[in-house]
Amino acid sequence: MIEGRRATRDRRGRGQRGPGIVPLDPRVPERPTRRERFDRLVLDVVTEVDTRWHKQLGLVEYAVEDTPLLPADWGDQTVPLSSLVRGTGGNATRLVLFRRPIEHRCESRADVEAMVLMLVVEQVAELLGLPPEDVDPRYEA
Repeated sequence: MIEGRRATRDRRGRGQRGPGIVPLDPRVPERPTRRERFDRLVLDVVTEVDTRWHKQLGLVEYAVEDTPLLPADWGDQTVPLSSLVRGTGGNATRLVLFRRPIEHRCESRADVEAMVLMLVVEQVAELLGLPPEDVDPRYEA
């Protein structure tokens, strides 16, 4: 070691080791994960749309899954971004958004927000039998 120079943990030029910020509670990460941010975004959009149309929609379950389960013979068809299963009898209607295919098609956070809004509005419009523009004025085809 050269005199006057102190030994550092960055001796091979790879940058600082460990987290840049120490969390207040070590059991809880300081920053939300990508999945948590996506869930929060979906919750915000769904809450706004569902609040406006709750009486007409009835019981609807909203969910987020990482990827859809596709059959082995799916082939070269595009991967679905969402799924809508209409409720029957006592079962609720179920609207599922698939996080990874949506994020894969988007380049920025704003694109993800627009895509989530578009998908939720289109699915709710299909349930209500209305044009998507009537469900939410922010909808852009």
